[in-house]
Amino acid sequence: MSKYLAFDNETALDYIKSLGLFFSEDAQLSCYEFGDGNLNLVFRVIDQANNSIILKQALPYARCVGESWPLTLDRARIEAHVLQRHGAVCPDHTAKVLHHDSELAATVLEDLGDMAILRNELIAGRNFDNLGYDVANYLAITSFYHSDFYLDPQNKKALAQTFTNPELCAITEDLFFDDPYRECERNNFPAALTEQVLQLRQNAALLCVVARLKAKFLSSPQTLLHGDVHTGSIFISSEKTKLIDPEFGFFGPIGFDLGSFIGNLLLNYCAQNGRVKEAPKRRDLHSYLLNTISTCLQQFEQQWHTLAQQHGRDLALKAPGYIELFLQEVLQDAMGYCGTELVRRTIGLAHVADIAEIEDQSQRLQVQKQSLQLGEQLILNAKSCRTTDDFYQLIISFVH
Repeated sequence: MSKYLAFDNETALDYIKSLGLFFSEDAQLSCYEFGDGNLNLVFRVIDQANNSIILKQALPYARCVGESWPLTLDRARIEAHVLQRHGAVCPDHTAKVLHHDSELAATVLEDLGDMAILRNELIAGRNFDNLGYDVANYLAITSFYHSDFYLDPQNKKALAQTFTNPELCAITEDLFFDDPYRECERNNFPAALTEQVLQLRQNAALLCVVARLKAKFLSSPQTLLHGDVHTGSIFISSEKTKLIDPEFGFFGPIGFDLGSFIGNLLLNYCAQNGRVKEAPKRRDLHSYLLNTISTCLQQFEQQWHTLAQQHGRDLALKAPGYIELFLQEVLQDAMGYCGTELVRRTIGLAHVADIAEIEDQSQRLQVQKQSLQLGEQLILNAKSCRTTDDFYQLIISFVH
């Protein structure tokens, strides 16, 4: 089996059997498709002893739209290779690739079914003490070991070419930096938000910052990014945290992934205002989310600084004071990208269930107003911050 053909349950099972890599010859296997994502097919193959693996296959179009939105199958290669490279330096927090077939745009992965998708857990109000620490370590470790601080310049430039991802980057560029700030048929927001949206689009200072953030996204290959760090791309349990789905991966600005993650925590923070009626419970959830953000920012900076000092190979980049300046800029970028994540998830194409599934329409509208305003203020004020505490205080000042 080599020529591309989209799997169904039967052909997916036949493919796994043909590989002969994961189960015994006499295993009694079953297979079912359970993917609910926007782009891909996802199957679970399981034997009679409940041993299982995941088979993921890219479709030549966006599943959420249909064949009218064609997409490159090469994204499956990029996703598998990002997971392999990230897993090589940070195996504790990266989903493991067991096999990849570029012709079929198919990847076999470890089954993380004993864990839960973070977005669903946060919506339900469940807490995980390890979350901020684990994600910070993943982002710091994977970004450092694919940066100029560690990689030989020739090797890094060659890798950046390997991970060129123009089609999926174009989606990010449109959805993050273009569509929400002008009339676009892909945007989606209630009529009651129109006045606030128009004010945002007429804010020249804000548009200038968004332009700078886009320019950096386009032209700053600082590290091999995951490219899509939202709470639906994270599996979590009380013991471990694993990231999945880096098909938007490419070499870009380090702050992008960090900002995307924090933005998703803040979207959940805003959503809880419309979901939880009991004030004490809501305060506890808010406190947890803010503490997680604080832990993530501090641990990311500390881990990155330690890695750069102890394992940095470029002598010029180890000049006294430069690591601190570099990380300050990364954190400023992160807050800016965090703001664009809040804006685009509120008025753009792709919303989050945290907010979109709030049943009370008036409550949902108030949450949307808050998340949009918070995003705008983070974009405008990110450059005024110098330390992780500054960033934390900036967030605090606009959510209370």
